[in-house]
Amino acid sequence: MATAADVEPADSEPEPDPEAAGTGTLAGQIAQRIEADVIRRGWPVGESLGSEVGLRERFGVSRAVLREAVRLVEHHQVAKMRRGPNGGLFVSAPDAGPATRAMVIYLEYVGTSVADLLHARLLLEPIAAGLAADRITEEGIDTLRATLADELAHTDEPGVHSQDPLHPALGRLSGNPVLHLFVDVLTRLTARYAHTSRRISRAETLTAKETSHAAHSAVVDAVIAGDGARAQTELGAHLESVAGWIEKHRVRRGPRIAGTVVEPELAEGPRAKLAEVVAARIHDDIAARGWQLGLVLGSETDLLARYGISRAVLREAVRLLEYHSVARMRRGPGGGLIVAAPEPQASIDTMALFLEFQGVTADDLRIVRNAIELGIVARVAARHDDGEVAGRLGDAVRWATEGPAGDPRKADLFHSELAELAQNPVLSLFLSIITELFRRHAAGHDQPLPGDTAAAEVQHVHQRILDAVLEGDAGLARHRMRRHLDALIPWWH
Repeated sequence: MATAADVEPADSEPEPDPEAAGTGTLAGQIAQRIEADVIRRGWPVGESLGSEVGLRERFGVSRAVLREAVRLVEHHQVAKMRRGPNGGLFVSAPDAGPATRAMVIYLEYVGTSVADLLHARLLLEPIAAGLAADRITEEGIDTLRATLADELAHTDEPGVHSQDPLHPALGRLSGNPVLHLFVDVLTRLTARYAHTSRRISRAETLTAKETSHAAHSAVVDAVIAGDGARAQTELGAHLESVAGWIEKHRVRRGPRIAGTVVEPELAEGPRAKLAEVVAARIHDDIAARGWQLGLVLGSETDLLARYGISRAVLREAVRLLEYHSVARMRRGPGGGLIVAAPEPQASIDTMALFLEFQGVTADDLRIVRNAIELGIVARVAARHDDGEVAGRLGDAVRWATEGPAGDPRKADLFHSELAELAQNPVLSLFLSIITELFRRHAAGHDQPLPGDTAAAEVQHVHQRILDAVLEGDAGLARHRMRRHLDALIPWWH
């Protein structure tokens, strides 16, 4: 049990521990162990994981390292530290905010294009519409009709495609939490592209909104009628129209997306922390400057004055930026907050944790992974004459048997190489999230992953998929990939 003597005053800010910052450090490893323990216990919201003193003894770390680990766990909304008598680290119920923001940060940095987004949306959103049509209820019908009514009521307001709640609603009504979250991310990213559109006339704006509303109405009518095939067709045509509108009107100012990562309602909500809001503002400042790697944004003193915050809040905001590799604080003379290159692991970890909490099933995973991987393999088959395809995939196939014994990446490398060769960062990131979710689920339930005994069989299957790809036979490559993915499903249970 934690006592007042176990914790420092709330306004005290300990000096940073060199082992405590970032996901690959000791603090990051401790955070992952805490999160794995929560998963193993079945995510018991409200249950105590132990006091601060107890956790320090359990993991054998300093107070600074444990507190940094707890900050990461709290940022993921896996658990929250409660101070004072009867305090400790208690399991939380997360929401989608941190997961969505983490993905937007990374995808923005790598220069995701509108074509990348729309390709991913065309693969996933029609499936969501079809599932929604199969599972629609009276409550779902009311939700869709209310969404359309609200959309019509705001037709005269400025902005085109900036807010589009129908698409996430269809994702939620699909009953598949992976689809729901991925569709939400894709919709937000598309809206950020829309913010870079040139100034257009009121008449053109009104026409675009009326066209979009008509398309939405057609999709909703099909879903309510339970006509999944028509819902998919209508939604696909609408997404093609959205892609054309954005491409026609977007101002070319480089490859990156504009807009804010944290929407006002998220930033000012009861669960949001000031440090997260400040971190989001600093990120937006970095993006607005074109993400100049190595740029010094200012010293700690400069940043305190610029954002009007306390040193404790700034330091926690910096930790979050460092966790996402958005920026890093360099101490000493000539130091300051330096712009860095974001890495995908932060978004992968955050999204996988949230989906684990949502109770993703094997069927949920199969539906989304099939859509992504079948789209990927067809896209790579179109590049079959490119020597890079044969070289990289051939190496990946051989590594399944020649790589280090027990290396869990052996079975995944072929799939990750395919994703990179498809040249769509959205699909590559989504596939990494699904793979990470699979690993966390297996680890949390003490289930071994496929080992070296399956290496020869996996190599044979991958080689057959590669043969079809190199022949440019997208249909055969999709068929073989589908059978391979179906064979992997039992490992999820």
